[in-house]
Amino acid sequence: MKVLITGATGYIGSAVTEHLAAAGHQVVALTRSAEPQPGRAWHAQLVGDTADPASLAGAVTPDIGAVIHLAPPSGDADVDTAVIEALATPLRGTGRPLVYTSGVWVLGATGEAQEVGEQAPTNPIDIVGYRPRIEQRVLAEAGEGVRAVVVRPGIVYGRGGGIPAILVDRARKQGAPEYYGEKDVRWPTVHVDDLADLFVAAVERAEAGTVWHGVGESAVPVRDLARAAGHAAGVPADPHPVPVDQAAEVFGPLFADALALDQSVSGAAARTALGWHPARPGVVAELESGSYRQAD
Repeated sequence: MKVLITGATGYIGSAVTEHLAAAGHQVVALTRSAEPQPGRAWHAQLVGDTADPASLAGAVTPDIGAVIHLAPPSGDADVDTAVIEALATPLRGTGRPLVYTSGVWVLGATGEAQEVGEQAPTNPIDIVGYRPRIEQRVLAEAGEGVRAVVVRPGIVYGRGGGIPAILVDRARKQGAPEYYGEKDVRWPTVHVDDLADLFVAAVERAEAGTVWHGVGESAVPVRDLARAAGHAAGVPADPHPVPVDQAAEVFGPLFADALALDQSVSGAAARTALGWHPARPGVVAELESGSYRQAD
C-alpha cells in the first residue's frame, strides 16, 4: 500500500521508511520543503508542515492506504489536535490505518512493581503532559471507521542516534560517563530498527483502537547504560550521578526530569498479538561494540 509518513526525514522516520519499502510498501513522505533528497526510500514526496495543520489539506488522497504520524509534537495541544483532524478526516469510514507515535513517558514513573503494560493508567511527566489527550483523540477515530492505532516507543537507540548518543557525547566532553537522578533509575529501550518493524506490523495487522508499547528491553539500569556510553566515548570509568537540578542547567528542567524517570515497561503484547520480534542487540551491547563506536 501507499503509506503517508510525517517526520519521514527524522531518526525514527528514516528507519520506518526503509522497513516499509523493504516490506513492499510505497512511502509518500510529507516534508516541509520540496527540495529533493536523493537516496531516500521514498515513492513520492509531498510538501506540508505539521506546525501548520492547514497545509495538510489534501495530503491524504484516496490512494493513500495508511498514515503514520511520526513528526514530533508541536508543543501546542490545539495544533496537534488539528493535525490529527486533518489526517484522520479523509480516512473516516474506510478502515484504513492511522498510526500515531506517542511514547512511554506518558506512563510516568512505574514504581518498583513488575513491568507495566498498555492497560496501565497514564500519568505523564510534564514534557509530555498533554500527549495522553492526543492519544485519546486518535483512538476515538476508531468509532469513525478509522483503524486508529497508538505506538509508544521506549528510549530509542541504534544507528548511533537517540538519547544514548547524548550520553556518549556528554561522557566525551566531561571526561567521565554520567547519569541523572537516582542510582536505581531504569529505562525501557528499543532498537530503532526493531521499532521500525513494529510500525510495519501496526500498519499491516493492528486492530482499531489499540495501543502498543515498542519496548525491546523493559528496564535497563541507566548506570549500566551510562558505563557503556563511556566505553563508546573512550572513557572507561565508573559513571557518576548528576542531580536533576544540576542536569536541568544543561538540558532544561523538563528533559532533565525525563532523563531521571524510572520505568519498567512491557512490550510483550506486540510480540504476542502482532508477531513482533525485536532481535537487534540490546542497548548496552550496541553502545559497547555497535553503531556508537562506529560513529566516532
